[in-house]
Amino acid sequence: MELKKSEKADLTKTSTLFFSLGLTLTLAVVLTAFEWKEMEEQAELLAGKTTNTADEIMEVPPTDIPPPPPPQIQQPQVVEVPDEEEIEEEIEVNLDVEMTEETKVEQIEIKEEPKEDVDEIFTIVEETATPKGGMAAFYKFVSSKLKYPPQANRMGVEGKVYVEFVINRDGSIVDARVVRGIGAGCDEEAVRVVASSPAWNPGKQRGKAVRQKYTLPIIFKLQ
Repeated sequence: MELKKSEKADLTKTSTLFFSLGLTLTLAVVLTAFEWKEMEEQAELLAGKTTNTADEIMEVPPTDIPPPPPPQIQQPQVVEVPDEEEIEEEIEVNLDVEMTEETKVEQIEIKEEPKEDVDEIFTIVEETATPKGGMAAFYKFVSSKLKYPPQANRMGVEGKVYVEFVINRDGSIVDARVVRGIGAGCDEEAVRVVASSPAWNPGKQRGKAVRQKYTLPIIFKLQ
């Protein structure tokens, strides 16, 4: 009995196709192998170039910086002084005067004396004004001239009346007035008696008579 092959089971129909595919795959593998080898060689070449470049950069010597130039020194200018012949002005010195040990050079000092104000009134002076004959004589004069005012006598007014006055440079008394009084006519009476007083010895400042202000108490007391 003769065996018959099925058309579906016949492999000779596709042998050509598989052969072609095998050649194609083989060729692709071969090409890939060649390409891979070239890529490795290029990578090694690039790596070698990179390393060499780094070595070259590190081996560059430092740059020498030249020092700054020294500062320029200006020479001093020489100013020419004219000769003695060109000087027109001459100073003449008179040496005819004979100087000896006895020769004295007097130095004149001009002292400006302060202007004296004749109207200035002093309150405190070096030498105060005093009544002629002393204070006891003055109070004796006041007691002899003083008249007790009738109003003060009737009212029984007693106390001290302070009289202020100015003693001129000639000792006369002017500008008598009451600075603190007790009234009842006593103030007016005290001013009248002091104004009628004889001339005093004037006060002195630096040895000169000056005007001086003076305050004196006058006592009123009933007996």
